[in-house]
Amino acid sequence: MNIQVVRVQISMKLEMKDTPGQLVNALTPISDLGGNIIAVIHQREPSSNDTIDVQVVLELPDPKLSELIEILKRRGVRIQRIGKERLIHTRSLIMIGHIMHTDLTDTVDQIDRTGYAEVAELHMVMPAINEPSTARITIKSANAEDMDRAVEVLRMVGTRKEITIIEPVEELS
Repeated sequence: MNIQVVRVQISMKLEMKDTPGQLVNALTPISDLGGNIIAVIHQREPSSNDTIDVQVVLELPDPKLSELIEILKRRGVRIQRIGKERLIHTRSLIMIGHIMHTDLTDTVDQIDRTGYAEVAELHMVMPAINEPSTARITIKSANAEDMDRAVEVLRMVGTRKEITIIEPVEELS
């Protein structure tokens, strides 16, 4: 008898102490429970109140989610947001500019805070400190209308931060 374990994709926004080892402390249980980390977005803010926010996208065997939540709580990690994959429309765009210098966390949060879309992946190339960076950002949403709204949010953020947005990289879904 072959039992197939259902894996779910989960996105989480975590808050933890800004001390050495805390990121590893939060990510290790994912692997320990048979999960796979797909993306981690983390940027240290020098003005924060001794905490950092980390966004994680992971795959995990479905029955292990509640166990992961309990482990994270015991380790002092606060879960600010969690959701199973409900976002089925995907669009990737290119951002060019001083992405890190204009607060990458804020850029991602502007989309994640909408409640109807979120950043699922971010791949960045930084040639030199004073040179513009290039990033491929992948956004997921529940439907095409929400995707259009999320891309408009990214365009507005790009305009404000002088980041060029090139879209879409793939065909619209």
